[in-house]
Amino acid sequence: MKRSVKSPWLSEPVDAHERTRDYVTEDEFQALVESTKRSRYHWRDASILMLVFYHGLRATEVCNLRLKDTDLKHGRIWIARLKGSLSTEQPLLSQELRAIKRYLKQRGDSQLPWLFLTERGDQLTRFALRYLVRIAGERSGLGFSVHPHMLRHGCGYALANRGYDLRLIQDYLGHRSPIHTIRYTRTAASRFEGIWEVS
Repeated sequence: MKRSVKSPWLSEPVDAHERTRDYVTEDEFQALVESTKRSRYHWRDASILMLVFYHGLRATEVCNLRLKDTDLKHGRIWIARLKGSLSTEQPLLSQELRAIKRYLKQRGDSQLPWLFLTERGDQLTRFALRYLVRIAGERSGLGFSVHPHMLRHGCGYALANRGYDLRLIQDYLGHRSPIHTIRYTRTAASRFEGIWEVS
């Protein structure tokens, strides 16, 4: 009888990452943010894109952000992860803080608890988020269709290429298991830097 033995670190075939690229690079992300200047809701859209990319948010996580999750005085945001993932408080970059503050001035005095609202004043939905990201991709001229989860993956790859270790990326993205994080560190170009340099 044949037995199937799986590595505890891998839940998918070793070369499962060899498929159509499912992330955006840092330069592509910056192009997406720049494209929001053509939107009627520039500061809202820019804030959303920054939070999704810089904090690796899932679509539902960004839709569920509440006003009380942001600490603008200390430049912090509480990230409530889903799927039993690790929730953490994370620092906001200066450009995120600036965009959020400008968005909040335009948000009005809505008593809804959600941080991001639609143009009708309702809670941001996954559908509205997908539309926002798709339009940003078209306006930026990237040449391929962009969806929100590509920004989350882009965050993981960007951190790996900056040389951060597996455990930090795992905690930052809220992964309970390294199984879901190893894809970023395993394929990061930074791993191979200098391998042909003469020692």
